[in-house]
Amino acid sequence: MSEASGKTYRPWEPQHYRQELHSPEGKLPEGDLVFFLLDSVPQLDLGRFYAPYERETRGAPPFDPAMMVCLLLYAYCVGVFSSRKLALACERNLAFLAIVGSERPDFRTISDFRKLHLESFKEVFVQVLRLAAAAGLVKLGNVSTDGTKIQGNASRHKAMSYGYMTKEVERLREDIETLVTQAQQQDESDDAALGSRRGDELPAELTRREDRLARIESAMRRLEAQARAEAERRRAGKPRRGKEPKPVDESPSEKAQSNFTDPELHIMPTNNKGWDYCGNAQASVDETCQIIVACDVTDASNDKQQAEPMGQATLSTLGQAGIELPRDDTGAPQAIPATLDSGYYSEAAVVALETLGFDPYMATGRQRHHDPGAVPQEPATAQARMAAKVQTPKGKALYARRKVIVEPVFGQIKEARGFRRFLLRGLDNIRGEWRLVCLTHNLLKMWRYGCVVHAV
Repeated sequence: MSEASGKTYRPWEPQHYRQELHSPEGKLPEGDLVFFLLDSVPQLDLGRFYAPYERETRGAPPFDPAMMVCLLLYAYCVGVFSSRKLALACERNLAFLAIVGSERPDFRTISDFRKLHLESFKEVFVQVLRLAAAAGLVKLGNVSTDGTKIQGNASRHKAMSYGYMTKEVERLREDIETLVTQAQQQDESDDAALGSRRGDELPAELTRREDRLARIESAMRRLEAQARAEAERRRAGKPRRGKEPKPVDESPSEKAQSNFTDPELHIMPTNNKGWDYCGNAQASVDETCQIIVACDVTDASNDKQQAEPMGQATLSTLGQAGIELPRDDTGAPQAIPATLDSGYYSEAAVVALETLGFDPYMATGRQRHHDPGAVPQEPATAQARMAAKVQTPKGKALYARRKVIVEPVFGQIKEARGFRRFLLRGLDNIRGEWRLVCLTHNLLKMWRYGCVVHAV
C-alpha cells in the first residue's frame, strides 16, 4: 500500500489480513467502519505524509504512513485518543488488528506520528469534505456556526497569579542567596577537610529553586507582555465622551494568572464546573447531513470576534475542496444562509459576513420561550433590523434549525465519542487535534449514510 518511490516501508497488506484463516473479516460485520476506512484511505492523496521519510536513509524501514493514517482515523472515530490505549488496542482489538495485522506500532511511534503530521491532516480534511460533497451530503442551504469549551491539557493547580509570583520570586531569591552562602561556607569547610578532592557540587535544593525561579520569571514576562499589549490597544481606541479616562497602567493586575503546563491557554468559564483552562473549539456545520465545513480553536473565552474568521475559513475550505457556491436560476451567486447564536452578534460581524457572501441570521439577545417577540414597523438600529430579520417567517424557520444542526455535533463528539479534553499542548497543536476530531466526524457521517466511498 506504500506509494511508488525508492523508499522502502514495512509491508502493509490489509487485503492479505482478510484472507487469513482467523481473519477479522470473518468475525466482524460486513459493513463495519474499519472496512469502510480501509477502502477509503487508499483513495486519499497522502503525499505529504510520505514526504518526510523519502530522503531518510538511516534506521529500519518505517511503518507505512497510509497504515498509520488509517489507524489514527479509526481510533478517533471510535473514541480511542490516547496513544498508549491505541497501542494496546492494536494487540487485543479485532478491528485494530484488521488495520495493522502483525505490524503493530508502539505508543511512542503513534504519538510521534500524530505530532509530526498534524498539519498534513488539513489536506485530508479537505479531501474528505470533497468526497462528502460529491456524495450529495453538502448542500449549503444553512451553515450554522457555534463554539464549545474543551478542557486543555493544563491543570488549574499549576497556575499562579501575578501578585503571588512577585512574592514567590522575592522568597526564592532570598532562599537561593541563603543556599549560595551555605554552599560557599561548605566549600570552605570541604577544602579544609578534603584538600584537592571534589566537594564543590551545588545542593540539589539550590538547583530546584533556581529552576522554579526561572519558570516564574518567564510567566511574569508573559503577563507583563500581555498587559503592555492591552495598554497599547486601549491607547489606540477612540476617545469617549464624559470623564477623562484613567491613565493606562502597563503593569499586569495582581490577579492575572498564567499556567505553567500550557501558557497559551486562558482560564474560561465552563458549564457546571466554574472555571478551567480550555480551548474554545469552533465549528461551522452544513445543514444537510451535519458535515463540518470549517473548524478552529481560539483562546478567546467568548465568540464575539469569531464570526468573520469562521466565515473566511468556511469559504477557504469550500474553495480548496472545489465545492461550488449556490447560484440562482440566472447563474448569479446566492448568499449562503448562516445561523449563529447571540454570542456572535455585533454590527461589525453582520457586515463582515454579508461582505463575504453570507446571509446571516443572528440572535441579538437571549430569546425567551413562548415570547412572540413583537417586531417594530421600522427598525431604527442595526441590532433592531437583525432582530426583525430573525422574527420573519423565513428567519424563524432558518434560525430554529440551528439547534438541530450544530449543537448535536458537539454532543456527538463529546458524549458519543468521549472527546472532552485535548491531549496535546500549545494552540497550534490543539488546532490540529481538533481538526482531526472534525475530520473523523465527517467520515462517520459518510459511513452512516451508506458506503459513500463506493458511490464516489
